[in-house]
Amino acid sequence: MKLRHTAMTVSLMLACAGQVMAQVTQDSLFQALGNEPGISKIVDEMLGLVLQDERIKASFKEANMPRLAKLLKEQFCVISGGPCKYTGDDMKLVHENLGINAAQFYALAEDLQIAMDKLAIASSTQNKLMAKLAPMKKDIVSPKPKPP
Repeated sequence: MKLRHTAMTVSLMLACAGQVMAQVTQDSLFQALGNEPGISKIVDEMLGLVLQDERIKASFKEANMPRLAKLLKEQFCVISGGPCKYTGDDMKLVHENLGINAAQFYALAEDLQIAMDKLAIASSTQNKLMAKLAPMKKDIVSPKPKPP
């Protein structure tokens, strides 16, 4: 009986430790990015670069930049394990008729990395964020629809 009780206690402790470790791992990227203030700086710096980037700035000429900044901050917060809620639309839906190509996607990713470099974000932290953002490529890059 005592052995069974001890085994259950150990199992419960391991399960709890696993949950705590998962939470710590999830929150660690958010913290490494500087929490919400750090993410805000990253997004603001990135968008400043995007608007000067000859490769992609034309794609943003009609964008509501304050709204875009807000949504990117929410998205980066959620993706990094922060406590935010993303209030924007689905990435595929938003980008489906924009005709964004891979070169444009990579240009924006490069601007994000330059922004993080300027803000002295560790390269390991940059890589973790980029790895979480990379799967969005399939929803963002799509051919421009042909006119009927």
